[in-house]
Amino acid sequence: MIIVTGAAGFIGSCLVSKLNNKGCKEIILVDDFSKTQKIGNFEHKCYRDKIDRELFIDWLKINHKDVDFIFHLGARTDTTEFDMSVFDKLNLSYSKSVWKACTEYSIPLIYASSAATYGDGSLGYLDDISLIPRLKPLNPYGISKNEFDKWILNQKDQPPAWFGLKFFNVFGPNEYHKGRMASVIFHSFNQIQEKGFVRLFRSHKPEYKDGCQLRDFVYVKDVVDVIWFLMNHGKDSGIYNLGTGHARTFLDLANSVFSSLSLTPEIEFIDTPLDIRDKYQYFTEARMDKLRSIGYSKPFYTLEQGIEEYVQGYLVHKAYF
Repeated sequence: MIIVTGAAGFIGSCLVSKLNNKGCKEIILVDDFSKTQKIGNFEHKCYRDKIDRELFIDWLKINHKDVDFIFHLGARTDTTEFDMSVFDKLNLSYSKSVWKACTEYSIPLIYASSAATYGDGSLGYLDDISLIPRLKPLNPYGISKNEFDKWILNQKDQPPAWFGLKFFNVFGPNEYHKGRMASVIFHSFNQIQEKGFVRLFRSHKPEYKDGCQLRDFVYVKDVVDVIWFLMNHGKDSGIYNLGTGHARTFLDLANSVFSSLSLTPEIEFIDTPLDIRDKYQYFTEARMDKLRSIGYSKPFYTLEQGIEEYVQGYLVHKAYF
């Protein structure tokens, strides 16, 4: 059996689709299934059972001999949440329990870290573990992810194979439930449908023009392809970046959404909200040498390719992957 935590969420549900497409049906979905807005993410998937996340660790004690792999993608991902106790429980303590179980029961593990661990990027975006203790994330979410990365690097006992993935700006199908935390592509599409224009954050740094803030946007289908590769690779354990390696502007993004709808761009700029303004990343770009060095050679979707497929294949039809 394969376990996917966060299976009702964005990346988790896309991973379940990837596994199904590869013929994997003996999957246990782990999540908080009380949130009805997530039902569409998993209702048509093939799986063996659903387990509430609060019951999972106890379930694993009984059923671990039947488990071949664990993907731990469940987490609190709200970057505007500033109650550190929420992240201590869901992102740190819970993840430690999953790691310890994988170690004790000798189960390979892939878990979600985040590019938010890099903070303002002053130390660069190289996935070298020697940098991890020096990183200073800008919000509690990033702190929780970095604290777990730091913790696992100090563990003498480890699962037989493990990979921590620093996800950059992931976008794609199955993020309908994410609200404010959904991708800018998702929000741009909805703004165009409702108002005919896109609102982007104004720059509050003189070195960046409005809309020229840069992010490494990565399509979720590339993310699950990398996860599938690492599951089957089974060696070279460690922490890896997962972006495209190419930063693009928010103007590029907005223009691509308009283009995918065959519309002329109409863009307005608004002030970045005060609650996130001093914690806002103006540039992210994954260094991808490490993943490439262990044999992952598949090209990534360009921003334009990913947006076109996402908009035309999913958002227009309100479809799921």
